[in-house]
Amino acid sequence: MVWGSWGTGVDEDQVRQAGFDPTEPRLAEALRLATEIIGFPRHLSQHVGGFVLTRGLLEEMVPIGNAAMADRTFIEWDKDDIDALGILKVDILALGMLTCIRRAFDLIDRHYGQRYDLATVPREDPAVYDMLCRADSIGVFQVESRAQMNMLPRLKPSCFYDLVIEVAIVRPGPIQGDMVHPYLRRRDGKEPIDYPRPAPEHGDVKELEYVLSRTKGVPLFQEQAMRIAQVAALFSPEEVNELRYAMATFRRRGTIESLEQRMVTRMIARGYDPIFAQRCFNQIKGFGDYGFPESHAASFARLVYVSSWLKCHFPAVFAAALLNSQPMGFYAPAQLVRDARQHGVEVRPADVNDSGWDCTLEPGTYGFALRLACGCLTGSEQQRPTGF
Repeated sequence: MVWGSWGTGVDEDQVRQAGFDPTEPRLAEALRLATEIIGFPRHLSQHVGGFVLTRGLLEEMVPIGNAAMADRTFIEWDKDDIDALGILKVDILALGMLTCIRRAFDLIDRHYGQRYDLATVPREDPAVYDMLCRADSIGVFQVESRAQMNMLPRLKPSCFYDLVIEVAIVRPGPIQGDMVHPYLRRRDGKEPIDYPRPAPEHGDVKELEYVLSRTKGVPLFQEQAMRIAQVAALFSPEEVNELRYAMATFRRRGTIESLEQRMVTRMIARGYDPIFAQRCFNQIKGFGDYGFPESHAASFARLVYVSSWLKCHFPAVFAAALLNSQPMGFYAPAQLVRDARQHGVEVRPADVNDSGWDCTLEPGTYGFALRLACGCLTGSEQQRPTGF
């Protein structure tokens, strides 16, 4: 009963709602034992793109098992054990949007005679940012969720670094640390940009300005949280590494909290405002659930911009590439087709004579029309391909 968003324990009301008597001795003992294992892994899982690198043969270093899928193997050691032994593990992240973008570039090359790649897409296009400011982002990488669409008109991105902020700001770290609204107010000029400072006798009064100047005095990234601990709380390199390890995604609860008193107490002792110190650590606790490093946000922001540019200037191409890359994203194919129509794309139904395996482009009344493929339809839509 206790997992995910349910919390960290079972109170008496929950026990009674489940039909049990919390005062029954055996049940009370079971509940006591259960609380001791809250936060432990509840099942084994395999990383789809995890690679372990060793100096010698892997089979001589770790036990290897056969996975359920043919020709797939896994090592039997946990990732934390690998880290404790100093063995290098690399996780390869696969993104469906990369497939979509590649397909879109191929379609542009085939039908428009223009060849693009991630490095040659025109940069800082005002039309792209205007589209995003309207929250016109269905299908766009990372910013198509309702939360991101709500943030776009408030943040009003106008350059690439704004997209880096956009990707990172709708995350538990900045939200739990109460950093979102101060950043927006400062960006809109409704609140002065202020850099919290230590007491003069305790160090450089500009020490946090060096850390927070790019984000208007508000910490938004994991690197900034660790840097604050280093310069404002005087964490040693070993303590900073301990903090980094504690902030790792999906860590067992309780690891980060053990550092709270150390960091907050030191910041207050050096003259920082207690509220600011606690907010900084609340943000770090949010990163313990899920947060973004700046480098990660910048990499994602690049795909946000490129997918937005495709949607803005080649809506038919973008729609075809999205449909041909399913399943991915927040929206069903019917919603993607509806959005394409709203952007002026002529959509033609699946046809046994004209449709291919994938959605294609063909000459239309104005420019190119999107021809749907039977492969992009599911369920009842296969019975009525014109019913989008």
